[in-house]
Amino acid sequence: MSYKDTYAAWAAAPEEFWANAAEGIDWIKAPKTVLDPDAGVYGRWFTDGTCNTCWNAVDRHVEAGHGDRLAIIHDSPVTDTKREITYAELQDEVATLGAVLQDMGVGQGDRVIIYMPMVAEAVMAMLACARIGAVHSVVFGGFAAPELATRINDAGAKAVISASCGIETKRIIDYMSLLNEAIEIADKKPEACLILEREVHPAELVEGRDLNWADAMAEARAKGRRAECVEVAATDPAYILYTSGTTGAPKGVVRDTGGHMVALNWSMKNIYNVEAGDVFWAASDVGWVVGHSYICYAPLLAGCTTVVYEGKPVGTPDAGAFWRVISEHNVKVFFTAPTAFRAIRGQDHEAALMAGYDMSCLQALFLAGERSDPATLKWAEEHLGVPVIDHWWQTETGWAISAIPMGIEALQVKHGSPGVPMPGYDVQVLDDAGNPVPNGTLGNIVVKLPLPPSCLPTLWNAEDRFRKSYLNDFPGYYATSDAGILDEDGYLHIMARTDDIINVAGHRLSTGAMEEVLAHHKDVAECAVVGKADELKGQMPLGFFVTKSGVNRPEEEICAELVKMVRDEIGAVAAFKTAVAVQRLPKTRSGKVLRGTMQKIADAEEYKMPAAIDDPAILDEIREVLEGKGLVG
Repeated sequence: MSYKDTYAAWAAAPEEFWANAAEGIDWIKAPKTVLDPDAGVYGRWFTDGTCNTCWNAVDRHVEAGHGDRLAIIHDSPVTDTKREITYAELQDEVATLGAVLQDMGVGQGDRVIIYMPMVAEAVMAMLACARIGAVHSVVFGGFAAPELATRINDAGAKAVISASCGIETKRIIDYMSLLNEAIEIADKKPEACLILEREVHPAELVEGRDLNWADAMAEARAKGRRAECVEVAATDPAYILYTSGTTGAPKGVVRDTGGHMVALNWSMKNIYNVEAGDVFWAASDVGWVVGHSYICYAPLLAGCTTVVYEGKPVGTPDAGAFWRVISEHNVKVFFTAPTAFRAIRGQDHEAALMAGYDMSCLQALFLAGERSDPATLKWAEEHLGVPVIDHWWQTETGWAISAIPMGIEALQVKHGSPGVPMPGYDVQVLDDAGNPVPNGTLGNIVVKLPLPPSCLPTLWNAEDRFRKSYLNDFPGYYATSDAGILDEDGYLHIMARTDDIINVAGHRLSTGAMEEVLAHHKDVAECAVVGKADELKGQMPLGFFVTKSGVNRPEEEICAELVKMVRDEIGAVAAFKTAVAVQRLPKTRSGKVLRGTMQKIADAEEYKMPAAIDDPAILDEIREVLEGKGLVG
C-alpha cells in the first residue's frame, strides 16, 4: 500500500487503523475501546487495556525463542570498551534489577529518577522500572544540581538510580557530588539511591541511603530474587520526561504505557524500515526523548539490536567515529542530530575518514533534533550514498509527526523538508487568528485533535499548564510552537520556532530560511541567525557562522558574501546586513543551538544559564565577539 493510501486509510477510519497497529503488542487484557473521546483533555487511547512494556521489549522475544539474539551493543570509545548483551541476558539483568528496586521499597506507580551516563545499565534501569510498574524520569547525566533537584521535587521521586560518574573526552563528571547537592536542596527527599560504580571514579556512598549496584544485584541473585512483569493500565504513565529546561521551568511530559508501545512498534517497520534482528542506532542520549524512544523502547519492542554509544561524533577519536560504529556493528539504519553531521563535515569536509570502513550495511540516515539545512543533507547523501531523511517530531509526541516512511514508500526527499505527515497526525498551517493559510504560506503548524497514540495526554501535575502551553491558542488543535509551510505536494517545511519568527519593519521573516542560505556558503560549517532588537525596524537579523577547518580567508570577505547570498535568495526585505564569525556555537548536549540565549546576549538582556548547555564558556566567547564589534545592546 502506498503512503497516500495508508494515510487515507488512517484518515477514513483512525480507530480501525490503530486497533490493527495494537495487534503488534502483547496485551494482558486486550483493549476493546480504541479511543475514549471523553477521557482526558482530548481523549485517551486503549483505556480498558492492560499490559507491560518490559514484557513486550524483552520477555516476549525470549519466550519466542530469540534469547540468543543481541539486544544491546554498548560501544564506549571514552573507556575503550565494548559489550554485547543478548535478550536472555537482558531479561536476567532487568528481572534482578526490578527485584532490587522492590527491595528498596519502590512499587507500582512510584517515581524513580534515573541520572546516568550512556551505559547499558541506563537502559536496564528504564526497563526495570517498566517491569515493576514504576514511573521513571530520566534526567540527562551531568545536569546541574538545581535542575536535578527541580525534577526530584516535581516528580516526587521515591528513589534515584545513578552512577559514580560520567566520562567525557577530556573530563570526568562527578555525578555523586551533583546528586548529593541536589538531594540536599530538594524539598522532597528520595528514600534510597542505587549507584553504579565505575572503575575510573569510585563513589563515596552515603550510609543508610545509597546502595552499590553490583553488591545489590549479587545479593538479589544469591537470594533467587527476580521481579515478574506487573499488570498496568494502558493509560498508566510509562515515564515522565522533563523538557530540557533551555527556556522557563521544565515541563513534565507524561507518556501513556499502551499507546506508547503501539505507536513506537508501528514506527520501526513503517517509518524506519527495520525489523527483528536488524541493528538500529540512534546516536543520542537516554536523557532526551530520542534516547527514550529509539535507543531504549522502540528497537527492543521490535526485536532489533540497539546500539548504546558513549562517545562523540568528533574527538573520540576523530571525525570518523560514526563510520567505525556503523561498519563494525553492521548498522542498518542510523539516526542522529544534524548538528553531529555539521561537526563531522566541518572537520572532514571530503569525508576522507570514511574510506577505511565498509558502509554497505547502511540503508538510511534519519536526522532530527533541529532543522537540518539542505547543504548538510546533500553532503551526507553524497558521501553515504543512501537516503538521508530529515524527519520532525517533538518531546511531546515521542515519535515522528512528519517523515519519509521508508517502510511504506520511499518517497522523494525534498531538501529542506522533513517529509510528509505520518498517519495519526492531521497537520495544518494556520494564521495567528486560527484561519487556514494557502499552501506555501508561512504560518503556525498545528495538529488537529485528538493526537495519536504516544503523544502526551497531559503534563505531570500540571493540566492547566498543558492546556495553556499547547491547546488554548488554537482551540481544537495542538500547537507545536513551530512555524512553517505545507507545499503543494503535501510536504511540510519547518522554518523556525514561532518565537524565532522575527518581525522586521512589519515583515514576518523566518530565521531558518536565512540559515538555510548561509549554510550553502562553501566556507561555512555551521551557522545561526537570531533577531536582534532594533529601534527603527523592531528587529534585525544577526548571523553567526563557524568556518570549516582550514579556511583562512578574511572574515569581512565571507560576511559580504553571506549578505549578498541572503539578498539574492530571500530579497532585500530580509534586511540581512550583519554576520559575525565565531569559533563555536553554544548548544545543548543534545545538539540544539541556543539561539534564544544568543539573542539575549546581543540585546544585553539577562538570561538564565541553560541547564542543558554543553559548554558555558561559549557564551562568554559570543559576548566578547559581539562586544568587540559593538553589537551588544
